[in-house]
Amino acid sequence: MAVLKVKFTKTKRDKLAQILWILNWVSVVSGIILFSLGLFLKIEIKKRNEVMAKGDVNSVPNMLISVGVIACIINFLGGKICYDCSDTNKFSRWKLVMLPYIVCTFCFTFCILVGALMCYTMRNELEESLYLGLRDAIKFYKDTDIPGRCFLKKTVDMLQIGFQCCGNNGFRDWFEIQWVSHRYLNMASKEVLDRLKSNVDGKFLVDGVPFSCCNPSSPRPCIQYQLTNNSAHYNYDFLTEELNIWVRGCREALLEYYTVIMRSIGITALLIWLFELSVLIGVRYLQTAMKNVLLLGDLEGESDGWLLENSFVETAKYNISIIKNLGKANQISTVSGMNDPNINVQNTNCGKTNVTTKSIPADS
Repeated sequence: MAVLKVKFTKTKRDKLAQILWILNWVSVVSGIILFSLGLFLKIEIKKRNEVMAKGDVNSVPNMLISVGVIACIINFLGGKICYDCSDTNKFSRWKLVMLPYIVCTFCFTFCILVGALMCYTMRNELEESLYLGLRDAIKFYKDTDIPGRCFLKKTVDMLQIGFQCCGNNGFRDWFEIQWVSHRYLNMASKEVLDRLKSNVDGKFLVDGVPFSCCNPSSPRPCIQYQLTNNSAHYNYDFLTEELNIWVRGCREALLEYYTVIMRSIGITALLIWLFELSVLIGVRYLQTAMKNVLLLGDLEGESDGWLLENSFVETAKYNISIIKNLGKANQISTVSGMNDPNINVQNTNCGKTNVTTKSIPADS
């Protein structure tokens, strides 16, 4: 029994073909949108590539870009097919192509769904990439004279100013690393030498942060050194007073920024998937209705269209049986006690024929 069977007149078939022709062109536009969203996300990730560890963070934008390109190609072809379906004579040249086209389109719409879901599952990978990348960027903040790292100071400063953040997890991350280059330390100063000797690693550690951590909205001049020393500043209490530096870590700020972008892209991709699925259903109805018209031979008469020719269970069993029998095409079945390959070959009955013998006369 056919699933969701609908009866179509010639007028309905023609209208369905025209509507699907228009919708396929709209789908081409949706493919361009997917491509643009993937390209936008890839550019945004590329902008902060210096503060991200190498990983699979580009899998989502690459997926969206690929699906967008495929969408343009498939829907362009679909528009041509649907346009020709309004003419039965033109449809005859597409009838063998439509079923493979529908199968490919189904796989393609599934890829759109996968891309949309990946936008929501990418958060953990992105968070780990940001954590490792920011950790290394802050660690090499002071290396302004080393090739390959000299740009990191500017990158981190612009990041902290632009996203109003400080450090990786927070401003205390700057307390644990030396972020002032030895080039700018006075090695003749007793205070500097004492600080270098105060830890095992011989680093110049201070309870201070770079200038880019300062909050310009604070009414008080920025306190970026001796943040934990109350006596070093007038009318200052480190534990109770609101600091005039950014408290939020840059990992949290960047993660929130990318999460908003990916959620918006994910919602858009889901809407496009639903639209593409509706177009696919319409093309399936058109294909079955036109196929039945040709089988009936009455080009002006009514015909049935459906999603599946049989029930879901029967269709699943049929497809499973096809898969199971794929490897059995070249096998020879043998039955116990019938090992002779010629067992079923009919032999010609060659009975004895009476032949009249004739004696040969002896020489006289």
